[in-house]
Amino acid sequence: MWTRRAFLKAGGLALFAAGAGGGPAFLGRTALAAARPTFGRRKVLVTVFLRGAMDGLAAVSPLAGELGGPALARLRPALGLERGDGLDLGVGFALHPAFSPLLPLWRDGRLAVVHAVGSPDPTRSHFDAQDYMESGTPGVKATRSGWLNRAVGLSGHDASPFTAVALTGSMPRTLAGSEAALAVEDLRRFEVDNERLRELYADAEAGDPLLGRRGGETFEAVEMLSAANLRSYRPAAGADYPRSPLGSALRQVAFLVKAQVGLEVAFAESGGWDTHVRQGAARGAFARRADDLARSLAALWTDLGEHRSDVVVMTMTEFGRTAAQNGSGGTDHGHASCAFVLGDAVDGGRVLGRWPGLGRDDLYQGRDLAVATDFRSLFAGVAGAHLGLGPEADGAMFPGGGGGRLGVMRV
Repeated sequence: MWTRRAFLKAGGLALFAAGAGGGPAFLGRTALAAARPTFGRRKVLVTVFLRGAMDGLAAVSPLAGELGGPALARLRPALGLERGDGLDLGVGFALHPAFSPLLPLWRDGRLAVVHAVGSPDPTRSHFDAQDYMESGTPGVKATRSGWLNRAVGLSGHDASPFTAVALTGSMPRTLAGSEAALAVEDLRRFEVDNERLRELYADAEAGDPLLGRRGGETFEAVEMLSAANLRSYRPAAGADYPRSPLGSALRQVAFLVKAQVGLEVAFAESGGWDTHVRQGAARGAFARRADDLARSLAALWTDLGEHRSDVVVMTMTEFGRTAAQNGSGGTDHGHASCAFVLGDAVDGGRVLGRWPGLGRDDLYQGRDLAVATDFRSLFAGVAGAHLGLGPEADGAMFPGGGGGRLGVMRV
């Protein structure tokens, strides 16, 4: 039985906007509507946060001597790949073999790597670094909104309840703010009595007008996608999503893109990248996470079909790992990492950004890959170009600057 108290306390119902947090882990009974789309096709930015600090030097390793390949081998005698295990990208770097599902996208010129990217703030705290990256204001803890929420507000399009969606159990920091956003872990789990919920929202509105208004948006969202059922959704042929939280999230992103419900920003996340112990080389903890990420991204791209031209996917992680291995067969908290950017309009088949090197004098604080590209420059370059935001929007997305837009897109 739903009671008003239970309803108000249900974290899954504290969903839309204004830093309310949470997200409805209940929106469902949804699928591609047979009726005419409500919003039509829009450009969509999909962001994937790799929580725990992905090892960019393991993901995309330098091969050539002038790039630091021999230096990395000396720093990581137990973590280096055997000769021939790495996937030579033809530009002096090798892709970890677990990322092999992404290699065709690289060869097609749709996948780019931005290396030595990160935050100018020196923190090695996961919590602080993630907060700074999601707010877009490194070193500033007082920022109340996230950069993706601010980007949504700059688009100027008619709002949809699905303009900004996080496929997560709670609202991520980056989508907190004044623009409406939705956090929903599983679109299939809406199995409660809509009429009873409407009554509870109406009851709540007397004491909390914001909650009542957001309740109306909730039901608008449900009605927009109620023509069919997500349970009947079948990905495109060849789209083999892993049975993992990330695979599930990106499967639902593809569904929302193809449903044409006004989606512009989607957020997903992948955990387990904090590889202090037994990181492994070609196999091990890192390889397992990389395999899940690569297969999830490849499945999403296959599933999108004719909608690929509408979508750009970008990964992010709070910082990288130490250049040298530790005594536990892993790596510790570092500084710079790398990011993957995928899309038809991406300047792909290239490792972008300045490479600082791995010589003793090149390492940040004598231990880490140095940050050569501010993450704000990368994010502004991708989001600005893809969402059609002019350079004047950069100051709103990233009020502290960031060094201008990195040229990641061909347009």
